[in-house]
Amino acid sequence: MPGSSHSASSVTARLEPLLVELFDKSGGQRYGMDLAQFSAILIAIAEKYLSPDAKEPEVRELYLSLRIEELVLSRCCASGNESAWQDFMLRYREKLHDTALSITKDDSKARELAGSIYADLYGTGNREGQRVSKLSYYSARGSLEGWLRTVLAQRQVDDYRRRRKTVSLDEEEEAGRQVAVVVPEPEAVVDPRLSVATGAALAALSGEERSILAYYFLDDLTLARIAAILRVHESTISRRLEKLVTGLRKDIVLRLTRAGLSRRQAEEALEVDVRDLTVDIRGHLTQDSPSAAFSKEEKIVKAGEAQD
Repeated sequence: MPGSSHSASSVTARLEPLLVELFDKSGGQRYGMDLAQFSAILIAIAEKYLSPDAKEPEVRELYLSLRIEELVLSRCCASGNESAWQDFMLRYREKLHDTALSITKDDSKARELAGSIYADLYGTGNREGQRVSKLSYYSARGSLEGWLRTVLAQRQVDDYRRRRKTVSLDEEEEAGRQVAVVVPEPEAVVDPRLSVATGAALAALSGEERSILAYYFLDDLTLARIAAILRVHESTISRRLEKLVTGLRKDIVLRLTRAGLSRRQAEEALEVDVRDLTVDIRGHLTQDSPSAAFSKEEKIVKAGEAQD
């Protein structure tokens, strides 16, 4: 669409400080990507999902909602970067097998299914000699793991359809094979209003409340250790934690309803896989909170325990 690229580019140019910040967090430099290449990827995504006359706040919101690190990893893999591909395999090889196993219910078939998509992910040449990788289609609006689940499920469906062209259902039944159709799982896309509501609800907590949540959910401290840090009884922390979680959920639901969702829609929005959330939970829990990170003494104790 004429003008679309110009609009996205001009708006993105005004967001350069944000782009620099996102690029620094993306890990792109590790794979030889530069800021110009990074910006081009974001502009292409903006052109795909936003209208040509999208304003700066809309573009900013979209960029902040993207899974930036996963986006850069996937695009560097798609471009043939071996270091990126090694990191990808290290992070996702086992997850791909586990997902394939949940689909096929058979280990050998799971390995076959997972192995069947590696060539598509790594990239193959087309008639023009250009590298074509399925990873170049990942939009980063949901988790890369969720997108890979969809790719595996679709491959299973495609394989089933190919078999049906050569083997009749009667033949399959006579052979005692069960015919199962796998419905692809859609890429997880988190409602941006959930990100805003969650961030606002976390920001509204006191520093100590954010500390308790960070200690328990992010740093995996026991209730006893948290109680010792805050110099209160363990049962007090247990009650406060339960009250905090309940109150936080109610606050997020309330903010979502104020943003236009029905209560049922708000409750359903909260059922999203936490791994697919785009909110910087740790950042929200530790901002302006002097006790959100370990105290100096606590760090020393933890370091000593690790050495022992």
